[in-house]
Amino acid sequence: MTAIHDFLTRAFYKCGSLVLFVLLWQLACSTGLAPETFVASPAVIVKTLWIYLWDGSLYKHSVISLSRAFTGFALATLVGVPLGFLLGGWFKSFERIIGPLLYFLAQFNPFALFSVFLLLFGIGEFSKVAMIFWVSIWPVLYNASLGIRSVDPAQVKVARSLGSSKFTLLWKIVIPSSAAYLFAGLRLSAGTAFFMLIPAEMMGASRGLGWLIINAQVNYLIPRLYAGTLVIVIFGFLIDYLFRFLEWRLVGWKRPEAALS
Repeated sequence: MTAIHDFLTRAFYKCGSLVLFVLLWQLACSTGLAPETFVASPAVIVKTLWIYLWDGSLYKHSVISLSRAFTGFALATLVGVPLGFLLGGWFKSFERIIGPLLYFLAQFNPFALFSVFLLLFGIGEFSKVAMIFWVSIWPVLYNASLGIRSVDPAQVKVARSLGSSKFTLLWKIVIPSSAAYLFAGLRLSAGTAFFMLIPAEMMGASRGLGWLIINAQVNYLIPRLYAGTLVIVIFGFLIDYLFRFLEWRLVGWKRPEAALS
């Protein structure tokens, strides 16, 4: 009974404020305090989601958006992790030459680059993935760099004195020591990828959750607008929870306080 009571107590504190917010939201819509022309009630949003789920359109748009977000995130990981390792202080010449350029590029606001991406890549799929890639690469890169810098030099010296190869040094010491920082960067990068879905799918898209929201806004379909936004929030929450779970299971014993998360 004590375990059940503790579980219910934790669930109440975690979900109580959210449930209260939804109830107040529904009450405001039902009493007319929140006009239906601007705010859809939770009941209407759930009904709209059920309709789109039943006719298959929600699945279709979700798969398209998830594929775009995952592709941009995967490319950012494949490029950002090696670059972060190179910028971590082990390759001084590379860091001195490339580091200032990367730090300069990271300051560009992605929303200000919309026109540039459209001019360079057109309005097809590549421009959308490129935009998601652009905003997703920096958290991975900088956290990987921080992870490399956090490696204990004493461990490296001991391993080298024992004749360890570069591969063994990387696999046995560098990667485990920097894994917590890397997970923090991946989690933040994945969240950023979903954050950029809507603006990325504004660029000439005809499918996807971002397009669904923009189309609903243009045609003043308020329930659809809120439903699409809620789906993106749910996906973002699930992805964040997945990375937090993996981070806790794999490197929870060495969670960095200074990681950019």
